[in-house]
Amino acid sequence: MSDTQISEDKPAVEAEEWKVGKGAYIALVAVILMFSGAFLKVDGMPWLGAFDFTTLGGAFGTMKNSGTDTFIGSGGLSAKAGFLFALSLVPTVMLALGLLEIFTHYGAIRAAHKLLTPLLKPILGIPGHTGLALITDLQSTDAGAALSKELFDSKRITRKDVVIMGAWQYSGAGLINNYFTIGSAMFASLTIPVIVPLLLMFVMKFVGAVFVRFVLSTVYKRDFDNE
Repeated sequence: MSDTQISEDKPAVEAEEWKVGKGAYIALVAVILMFSGAFLKVDGMPWLGAFDFTTLGGAFGTMKNSGTDTFIGSGGLSAKAGFLFALSLVPTVMLALGLLEIFTHYGAIRAAHKLLTPLLKPILGIPGHTGLALITDLQSTDAGAALSKELFDSKRITRKDVVIMGAWQYSGAGLINNYFTIGSAMFASLTIPVIVPLLLMFVMKFVGAVFVRFVLSTVYKRDFDNE
């Protein structure tokens, strides 16, 4: 096969790879709903929780002294305690990666790239297919970080993209999950609708990431010249 024919075939292959059909959009909507926390607590329809990532991830049970002892025991110290804590993160990360692989097969990544790039590229300077990692971070920081690493390892994003994504994820990490669990203790004293602080924190995630993007594009611009 001649070089000319190879060059002619390559764009056709790439176009087919990024072709987005109805099934891809359905897969994207499904993965967004699953990872966004939309199904976590729906009044009158608790069964929708079965399709929520946090619900699917579940939780470890406690031992005899409920509230103090867990599966790693109480009083753990040093490297052993750290190893067991890290081990406890494995099921959540594995579940997230497995689910993403399934949705990727049905075109969710392609649909996310097409729909989210016009939003994320001008604001954060990152491609649209990073959107799934950012959405996942709203419920699970560990799963969001794992998906970001997978994107970087597969060379879909650059080092600069990773830093910007990290800034977005680090600000209000696990926002949905933490807000409706830990933050719920303050709901009774709020004088504004519960959704307002949540939206404010969500907006500030973008503000932080935009600031980091600005710094990387000015002060540390030369660090990424050879990327």
